[in-house]
Amino acid sequence: MSNRLPVDRVTDAEGNESWRTSPGGLVTALEPVMRGADGAWIGWAGSADLELEPFSNDDMWIVPVPLSEEEIARYYEGFSNDTIWPLYHDVIAPPSYHREWWESYVVVNRRFAEKAAESAAHGATVWVQDYQLQLVPKMLRELRPDLTIGFFNHIPFPAYGIYSQLPWRRQIIEGLLGADVIGFQRTADAGNFSRAVRRLFGYETRGALIQVPLDAHGVPTATDAAPRASRRGAPYRTVIARHFPISIDSKGYQELASRPDVIARAKQIREELGNPKTVMLGVDRLDYTKGIGHRLKAFGELLAQGKLSVEDVTLVQVASPSRERVETYKQLRDEIELTVGRINGDFGTIGHTAIQYLHHGYPREEMAALYLAADVMLVTALRDGMNLVAKEYVAARFDNDGVLVLSEFAGASDELKQALKINPHDIEGLKSAILQAVHMTRAERSRRMRALRKRVLEYDVARWSASFLNELDKVRSADAVARDLPVTAEVTAEAHAVDAVHNTTSTGEPSGR
Repeated sequence: MSNRLPVDRVTDAEGNESWRTSPGGLVTALEPVMRGADGAWIGWAGSADLELEPFSNDDMWIVPVPLSEEEIARYYEGFSNDTIWPLYHDVIAPPSYHREWWESYVVVNRRFAEKAAESAAHGATVWVQDYQLQLVPKMLRELRPDLTIGFFNHIPFPAYGIYSQLPWRRQIIEGLLGADVIGFQRTADAGNFSRAVRRLFGYETRGALIQVPLDAHGVPTATDAAPRASRRGAPYRTVIARHFPISIDSKGYQELASRPDVIARAKQIREELGNPKTVMLGVDRLDYTKGIGHRLKAFGELLAQGKLSVEDVTLVQVASPSRERVETYKQLRDEIELTVGRINGDFGTIGHTAIQYLHHGYPREEMAALYLAADVMLVTALRDGMNLVAKEYVAARFDNDGVLVLSEFAGASDELKQALKINPHDIEGLKSAILQAVHMTRAERSRRMRALRKRVLEYDVARWSASFLNELDKVRSADAVARDLPVTAEVTAEAHAVDAVHNTTSTGEPSGR
C-alpha cells in the first residue's frame, strides 16, 4: 500500500487509455514478490475524483483509492507535504499546522485502511509505505487483527525536540505502533522514534523492540503516568522498529549505463557542453531539503575566487518539478533561477556557460548518460532519508571513475563511506571538497569508486525488500505458533517468493546467505 499506485495512466495518439508500470525502484523490488504471493497493490491513481474498479496489470492486482480535489489539497499537498514533510526534515522550512488538513488526513488514511481490510485474505501481510499513511497500521489492526502489518518510512524521523511540535504527535505514534515491524532509513531515525514512544507513552523499549501494553481486550493502553514496576507481568505486544536502508535496482542501472547508445549519448553530452575538463552534476527534485542553493553558492564563490574557471568546469543542474502548487516550492524555484541567472551573468562567456540549468525530468536512459558524462556528482542535501541519486550515480559508473561528493545528512552517507563527505552548511568545507574532487587523481577516483560500487551492487533494492519481508514473515510465524494456527499455503507461497529474492544478489548469483 502506498499513496500512489505503481502504474501510470497513459493515452495514445488515438485517444485510447491504458496503464503503464511506473519505473520506480519500489515497484522493481516488489513486483516479483507480489506475483509470487498473489499480491494486490492499493493506492491513489493520480487524478482527482477518479472512481475505478480494481483491475489486473502485468499479473498484479491493482486497487485504486479515490481522492477528491479537496482531499488532494488538504491531505496530500497540505498535511503530508506542508506539515509532515518539513517537520520530519528538521524544519528546514516552517511546517504549517491546520486542523482541517489533519481531519482530511484522518479521513483518507481510514479510506486506505478500509480498502486493505476489504482486499486482504485472512492472515495476509500488508506493507504500508511512507509518511502519507502513518495512521493506517492502527486503523487496519482494529479492522483486521488477523493481519501482519509492516510500515516503512522513506523519509527521516526527527528528534523528539522537533517532533514534539506536532499537535497530533500522539495520534501519529499510535498509528505507527499498529504495525508489527516499522522500518526506517537510518539507525538514528529508528532511535528517534523509540525515544518519542518513551517520552509520549512510557512504553518500554529494548534495542529495536517496543513493548506496547494491552488491556484485557487486547487494546493498547497509554502508560506514561504509570510506574514501570506496576506493568510487569501485564500483557503486551512487541513492535520491531529498526533501520532497513533502501537501495536501487543496481544491476539494472549498470546494464543501462553499459549500453552502446547510452555511452554514445554521454560522449555527446560532453561535446554539447564544449568538452570541459570537468563536468559536475546535480540531480534533484526542486525541493528545499536538497541544498541546491548551498551548492550554487559554493560553485559561484569558487568562480569568483578564480579557483575554478568556466572554460574548465561546467555545472549541470537538473531540478525536476515538484509540488508546484505549494507556495514554498514556488518561492524556491524563483530563488534558484535568480541565483543561476546571476552566476551565469557574472562568469559566463560567449563560448562557455557556468551552469546548465534544466527544470524538467528525464527518462532513465538520459539520466544514465548524464551520470556517465559527469566527473563529479554533487549531493548536498540538508536532510534526506536516503538519496537514491547517489546510489544511481555509483551503479552507473561501470568504468570505476567519477567522484561522489555526499552530504553527511543524507541517509546514503551511512553506507557510501568512500564518498567525499561534506556538511552543506559549511560553504568553505563544501568548496574544499569540490576542489578535491576536481583535482583527484585517476588512481584515487578508481579506488574510491570500486569500494562504493561493491556496496551498492551487493545491497540492492531486492535485498532491502527481502530483508523487510523476512522480518515480517518471522513475526507472522511467531504469531501463528503463539496462537496455535496452521501455516497456510498462501503463507508458504509468500515465504518462497521472499526467499527467492533474498537469496539472489544483484549479479544474479546465490548470495550464500
